[in-house]
Parts: sequence; structure tokens; C-alpha cells
Amino acid sequence: MENLQSARANLASSFVNAFVNAGFGNDKLLTGDSKALSTWIYKCGSQDSAHGKMSAAASLGMILMWDVDSGLNQVVRLTEINEDYIQAGASLASGIVSANVRSECDPVHALLSDKVEDKKLSTIQRVGAVLGLGLAYAGTQKEDILDLLTPIIADPEIDIDLFSMASLALGFVFVGSKKADIAENIIQGLLDRYSDDQKVVKDAASRFACLGLGLIFLGQQEAADVTMEALKAVPGQIGQYCSFTVETCAYAGSGNVMKVQKMLGICAEHLEENNSHQAVAAIGIALVAMGEEMGAEMTSRSFEHMLQYGEVNLRRVVPLAVGLLHMSNPKPTVIDMLSKLSHDGDSEVAQGAIMSLGFVGSGTNNSRIALLLRQLSTYYGKDSNTLFVVRIAQGLLHMGKGLMTISPQYSDRLLTSPTALAGILTVMHSCMDFKSIILGKYHYMLYLISVAMQPRMLVTVDEQLKPLPVSVRVGQAVDVVGQAGKPKSITGFATHTTPVLLAYEQRAELATDQYLPLTSVLEGFVILKQNPDWKPDAEKGSPTKKADAMEIHDDHLKKMALKMANVRPDQRMYGK
Repeated sequence: MENLQSARANLASSFVNAFVNAGFGNDKLLTGDSKALSTWIYKCGSQDSAHGKMSAAASLGMILMWDVDSGLNQVVRLTEINEDYIQAGASLASGIVSANVRSECDPVHALLSDKVEDKKLSTIQRVGAVLGLGLAYAGTQKEDILDLLTPIIADPEIDIDLFSMASLALGFVFVGSKKADIAENIIQGLLDRYSDDQKVVKDAASRFACLGLGLIFLGQQEAADVTMEALKAVPGQIGQYCSFTVETCAYAGSGNVMKVQKMLGICAEHLEENNSHQAVAAIGIALVAMGEEMGAEMTSRSFEHMLQYGEVNLRRVVPLAVGLLHMSNPKPTVIDMLSKLSHDGDSEVAQGAIMSLGFVGSGTNNSRIALLLRQLSTYYGKDSNTLFVVRIAQGLLHMGKGLMTISPQYSDRLLTSPTALAGILTVMHSCMDFKSIILGKYHYMLYLISVAMQPRMLVTVDEQLKPLPVSVRVGQAVDVVGQAGKPKSITGFATHTTPVLLAYEQRAELATDQYLPLTSVLEGFVILKQNPDWKPDAEKGSPTKKADAMEIHDDHLKKMALKMANVRPDQRMYGK
């Protein structure tokens, strides 16, 4: 038992290390010599929990994130260790390294395609390869991946874990593409595996097959209606779960009031069993309302009612839904709410609240959340499961040493990245069942958030893409839509020199007219060009000097001026 707990503690350290050093390329645990690397990986998995080795191995990918050339060379060291879970972790690490980065020579496809097709390999090795491909090619709609993964989801003999992860990987690659053939294959796979007599979603992994189907229709609204009709044929609890997943994904970020009302109606039903679809509906309310300030506030009010009057299965999901509304946006009111729930009597409510504290503060280094998590680590010192969740939340909070965000909104919070939302939703669905997934053998699903991770700096470069430090004003963003004239777009600003960090609700503007940006929104990498009409201050001439040089033409005024110059100040007061 002690051995198991120490392996769990080491695994937690691997996750924290991976998130904190994400994208930095070096750390104290894994990027040293090969012997130290393999020793640490073996420490993270005992005989009863060998799956820990997979997450420990995959954490190397997170540290070497976005560095495809030299990163993959280091990941290849893991493939020399002949053990299934470590090989699977290496495949997943290859995908994490390549997340959101495009390479001309397609190294991940070359590395992993053979593993996916090789039926002699163990299921876990093929699962790692499938997820690696899903992460590396998220949002690319690459047909090669479809040809590679379709035989897996079309084969009724394939293990449910591999079927589900292949469906999810296709959901990642073809996110929001409305591809009917993938949807048909996934629905057929569910029909082959589930009979009428099954009351609950018996396999923890099967929820990822449903999510993969949902992601194909992410944000496509009415386009998902045909698939939802087809899902009525899937029996039992899995059919309902899948149907609501597709519906909520289809209307993600739309602010559709009718859908929010429908989901609230589902949540209001008091069901003792067969209620796993209610969790999807609760997350769905946040998903439909996200990305828009008024909707998010109104939804938060509804969630408070759910906490007071809802069944326990709903209370467990509410903290996650609140986290989804405020990704990397640590508002004091939200922190207070989650802080109260983190001491709840029900352990899953507490775990959900702690995880949400991590999501809300992810990449911000927020001192208040850091203090809360330190207190919680003492409070739950004896409970190894909740302590594991606290450690992961701490890793998320200090993600990329405070230089990253996982908010899916970009371009002044106007647009939502579908791939980032896909990664966030995968982790949300994983957290709906802490016991079987995060605290079970699927903890590696946490790494799928890597597609949502991005730097939150504003970096300015010249037309040759060389760094160009300029002065910018950074302040709270003000909504100036529809206002006449040229209103100020930020308030309470401070002037900094780029590169600068931008928080969730901040906006930047150039302090001088010396350069013109090539984009209307200043965030991420911005190319500047010299303003041809700009003149330095010295050439413009000072307005004060002109006022001094004014000549007095009127004789009467001249006499008064001379008279005033000769009078003492104390006499002037009495008009003498």
C-alpha cells in the first residue's frame, strides 16, 4: 500500500513538473541523462499501477512542447525502454511536442502510423499512438489520419478503449468539420458494443467516443440534427449521454437561449439512477453561454440554484462548469465560490472544485489561489486521492511558470479556437468521473489540454521578423462598439516595453505613432512597420515656445504691461 501511495505521489510530481516547465525545454527530473529518466519513470508506476509510467513518460513531451526538431530526438530515447506503458507514453509525448505546430516533413505521422496499424502490439501502445496522432494533427482535417483510424472504429472486435480513443482522435483532427462518414462509423461502433439491458455507461472510456462524435459537429448548430436523430437508435444510458454531448457541442459558444432553457429543464429532473446525461447538460449550459460576459454571469446564477436544490450528481459537475466559463480568468467571486465548494462533504464535489481552481487560475500564478491550494494540501494531507487533485491544480496554476493561458478565446475575445475548446472539453468530460479516469488508469487524458495551451505574451517584431521593443500601453479593455468619435479602448493603463504579458481582460495599444501594426488586435506576435508620416518631437516644435514669442501689438496693452511690471505684488492686490 505504501509503495502504491509513493508511486501516486511521484506521478503527481510528474504532472506538476510537466505543467510548470511546459515549453521550457529543460527541467530537473526528465531532461538529464537517460538513466535518471528511466529511474524516475519506474518510480511513478508500481506493479499494481503500471499505467503511471505512461503519464510520467508523456510528461517529457510537455516539457519539450513546440520544439519538433530537437524535442522528438529526446522523446525517441523513451522508445529504447522495452515496456508497453513507456512506449505508449513516448507515442503520446510525440503528439504533445507537435501540438499546434506544423512541420513540413510530418515526423509524427512517420513515427506513429506503423504502431496504429500493427495488430500484434498491445492495446495501450496503440492507444498512445492514436492519441499522439490526434494531438499532433488537431484541426488539420488531414485525410491520411482518417484512412489510418477508420479501420479501428469500423472493427467491432476492437477493444472499447482503443475504439473510444480512435473516435476522440478523429474528433480532434476533424473538429467542426461535419463529416458524416466518421459520425456513422462511431454510431455503428456504439450500436455494436451496447445492448438494451445496460443501465449505465459501464466503460469509463466510452464517454470519449461520444465526445469524439460531438467534436465533429463543434459549433455547427443545426448540422448535427441528423446525427442526433440517428443516436436515438443507440440503447440505454450511453445513447442519452452521446445525444446530449453532440447537442451541447453543436451549440458551443452560440449563446442560444432555447438550448440553455432545455438543458436547465434536464438538470431540474430528480433522477436517482440513469442520470449521467445530466452532467453533460450542466456542462452544456456553460458551453453554450461561454465567450460572452452577460451570458456567463446569468449562467453563474443558475449554477448557484443547482448547488442549493440539485441532486448530488449535479453538484459534482457545477464546479467544473464554473471553471469552463472562466478559463485562465481568476475573478474574486469565482474563487470564493470554488473555495467554499473545495471543503464540501462529498469528496467528488471537493475534487471538482479543486480542479476548477486550477483551470480558473491556469497560467496566472494567482497568489490567492496559490494560498488556497497550499491550505488544501494540508487539509487533505491524509486523503491521497484528493491530494493528487490538489497537486495537479497547483501544476495548472503555475503552468509555463505563469506565461501561458488555456483560454480558448483569442482576437480580443471575439473568436474561439475549436482545437483549444476540444482539449478543454476532453479534460472536462474526464473530470466527470474522477474515480475511474483521473484517479483511475486514464490520468494521461489530462495531457490533452496541451492543444489549448498557448503563450499569453505580446511580442512585437519588424518586417524581417526580428524582435522590435516598443512602448505599449496595457490596461483593462473597454467595450467601445457603437460609440461615436474615437473613444479610448483601454482604461487604467500602464506603459511597458514589449514583450509584455496580457491577462484575460487586458488589451494593449501602441504608445506612439512611430510604428503601424499590421493587425488590428495587439496580441501574440504582431508585425510592425515604420509609419512614413511620423516625425520626431524635436522637428514638430514645442507649442509653449510659440506662446512665449507672441508679440503685443496694441499700445494700450503695452502701457498696462509696463505699469504692472513696475508695481510691487502687495500693491497690486489693492489696485494701486
